[in-house]
Amino acid sequence: MQIRDLPYSDPGDPDVRSGPRFLIWLGRNQIRGQLKAMSWGLLHQCSIAGLPLAVGFAVQAVVDRSGGRLALAGGLIAVLGVLIAVGDTMLHRTAVTNWITAAARIQQLLARKTAELGSALTRRVAAGEVVAVSTGDVEKIGWFVEALSRFAAAAAALVIVCVGLVLYLPSLGVLVALAMPLLALGVLPLLPRATRRADFQREKAGKATELASDTVAGLRVLRGIGGEELFLGRYRRASQEVRKAAVRSARMWSLISAIQVLLPGILLISLVTYGASLARDGKIDVGQLVTVYSAATLLLFPLHHFEEIAMAYSFSRPSAQRAVRVLSLSRVARPSTVEASPAGDLYDPVTGLMAPEGLFTAVVCGDPDEAGRLADRLGGHAQPEVTKDGAVKDVAADHGVPSVLLGGVPLDELDLDAARSAVLVQDKDPVLLSGTLRELLDVPSSGRVTAGDALSAAQCDDVLNALAQASVDSGGDPMNTRITERGRSLSGGQRQRLALARSLVTDPEALVLDEPTSAVDSHTEARVAAGIKALRKDRTTVAFASSPLLLDLADRVALVHRGTVVAVGTHRELLRGEPRYRAVVTRETDDEVPVQPGKDEAIRAIDTIEEIEERA
Repeated sequence: MQIRDLPYSDPGDPDVRSGPRFLIWLGRNQIRGQLKAMSWGLLHQCSIAGLPLAVGFAVQAVVDRSGGRLALAGGLIAVLGVLIAVGDTMLHRTAVTNWITAAARIQQLLARKTAELGSALTRRVAAGEVVAVSTGDVEKIGWFVEALSRFAAAAAALVIVCVGLVLYLPSLGVLVALAMPLLALGVLPLLPRATRRADFQREKAGKATELASDTVAGLRVLRGIGGEELFLGRYRRASQEVRKAAVRSARMWSLISAIQVLLPGILLISLVTYGASLARDGKIDVGQLVTVYSAATLLLFPLHHFEEIAMAYSFSRPSAQRAVRVLSLSRVARPSTVEASPAGDLYDPVTGLMAPEGLFTAVVCGDPDEAGRLADRLGGHAQPEVTKDGAVKDVAADHGVPSVLLGGVPLDELDLDAARSAVLVQDKDPVLLSGTLRELLDVPSSGRVTAGDALSAAQCDDVLNALAQASVDSGGDPMNTRITERGRSLSGGQRQRLALARSLVTDPEALVLDEPTSAVDSHTEARVAAGIKALRKDRTTVAFASSPLLLDLADRVALVHRGTVVAVGTHRELLRGEPRYRAVVTRETDDEVPVQPGKDEAIRAIDTIEEIEERA
């Protein structure tokens, strides 16, 4: 795989059982690149290892006063220099290619997982962790992939050179061959502690990143409530914890580096002392001593790759584990058995909620969290239960309860694309991406609803006027005005209505809205509710809300209490006959809810709603 061939047509299905297994999977998918880099690394390392032989040959030629052998040695050194340059250049090229292609593969996997889970991703994993994985963690994993081929080449070169020294000069070669494993593995007892400290540092850094991301995202709110300094103080403390953890980790790695300098130094001193005594006694030539000493000195270079691979693995393993936590998330679904997108009633057998085809159904839940979970379930995004061993468990399937049905077809039997086009869920806090308004509304759709119709139904006239005045570059066309990241330049109500317009443009078979008018005033709310009902005529729409203005416009209202639909009817019918419904809608406390409401109280409640409508 070359950089010019990126992105991958298919990044593959990763092994997400653990961080190390994910790293192995990455290496296995890049076996050709790793072998290529290893081959160039072997050429580079073996050429370096050949220099002592040529230098020793040259020294012995000078001692013997042989000009021919000296010229031959010079030519050999020149050839080895060219091979070293070529090998080093190509090794760096192929190793960096492995790094970049591995990072690109991970980025594509993360992008695919984000598209698969949609807004459910940030409800199951902190946004800061996703950012940390897609930036710093990808770099650490790429470092390990790059260092792996260099380490393999260095290890092979060590074996080759040690065997060559033993054959060339057994009296000194055996000493070097026995010392090399000790030098390579001498720091092994320290690696577990160093790895734990590196893991602790990465954990602290990840928490600091999450805190920074959350603080920046909520900066406007924090300033409004005077909590900016409080959160900045928390980030300062978190960053200091990261610094202390990094210093402790660096101390351990500096100790490992010191040992890797000390042990080779002891070897070289021993080699020179013993070799000098042998040369003095005439048992070896001076050229042979120079050759072995030079070879032992140059062998210290590949030994550094052992330290590098240990550091790369200690940093990449927790990074891979974090990547696995994101990539292992899944939309609980069974293999697709349905080809076409179905149509019909939207029914949840767990709660008993029925949204008839072509009607505007409102759902009232006393618990906002329960409403959010039910909205996710209606869209086929129900969160699975994760067991202690990390396995994903489909609770509904284990208890024999089918998923949400659309036209009698379980959503988890649909392909992801078909399920998404059939049922669209808009969150309570939808996200607007940066770009122009035209790009914001350029989403996959049925083509039946234009952007203008959707904006009109969502009552976005004031938003369009504000956008047209905000940018002189748009030429007065609000559709060409750029919207900042997450729509921070807009008010909460404006962001909510633009997100609603985007959902209306898609025109899905069933549209699920979670509190679509929570950030607007009552006058705008009534018009938005009427616009939704008019535009979605003969299409299935479900709105989770507690606003009387929206509920009174719904064709059908369902009350969900403790995970079960306990009452169904129109808004006015439920106000008259269901005290639990009235408690949620009119914001009554438990003490204010009568056990058997009287007729006069029901009439007063309805009159209140009618007065609100008249003012609207």
